[in-house]
Amino acid sequence: MGLFLKNNVLLLGGTGTLGSQIIKSKFFPNLKHPKKKKLNILSKNKIEKYLIKEKINLVLHCAALARVKDCELNKNKAKKINIIGTQNVVKSILKIKKNKKKDIKLVFISSDAVYSSTRGNYKETDSLSPYNVYGLTKLKGEKIVKKLKNYIIIRTRFFNKRKIPFEYSAVNIYTSSLEVGKLAKYISILIKKKFQGTINVGGPKISDYKKYKKYKKNLKPCDKSKILNEINFKIATDASLNISKLKKIL
Repeated sequence: MGLFLKNNVLLLGGTGTLGSQIIKSKFFPNLKHPKKKKLNILSKNKIEKYLIKEKINLVLHCAALARVKDCELNKNKAKKINIIGTQNVVKSILKIKKNKKKDIKLVFISSDAVYSSTRGNYKETDSLSPYNVYGLTKLKGEKIVKKLKNYIIIRTRFFNKRKIPFEYSAVNIYTSSLEVGKLAKYISILIKKKFQGTINVGGPKISDYKKYKKYKKNLKPCDKSKILNEINFKIATDASLNISKLKKIL
């Protein structure tokens, strides 16, 4: 049995890794997760109507073009989904607040890619310098979300322990990446504790190889140069997060 939350909750992006886990977790008993055909974030009119009809109090915005490579190859698509889609959600919430006097909370899943991701131990107050298209769209999304007063921006990185797609992984690329089940739990706790604002959500600093090796025994180690030489876009070398703010809440 998950944490009991009375809110009527709308989940956007229910077919993704995090969205699927949130549905499975049962942390949100009154969860609506319409498919893209029924509710597309590129249609502001549909979002607004849905929020009113279903009496939504809380929106979990997990919908995004999240694969770094996809964002690099489809910049316009990344902009549409990650920036314009977020703008549509925020504008709908603001309109309902103005016309219906109802305040809907928004949880926005951002990324550690808003930081430069080279030196690690990033605090929420550190300067932001995205190093790829995905990070840039997430930073622009954050700025849009801040037009609201009732929001949580979660800067994070996560993975599914049952789906590790790599044959090899770098021993010297570091993140604070979380298993997706833990992230779903932390989101529910932040909402239950009525947190508002921006927060890093992750685990301790760990190399990609060490992290994934736990779940994929035949994973091979490599140097980061091997990964960097095989791609034509920038990736993090040390995206580890300072999670002292999260620890105080937990």
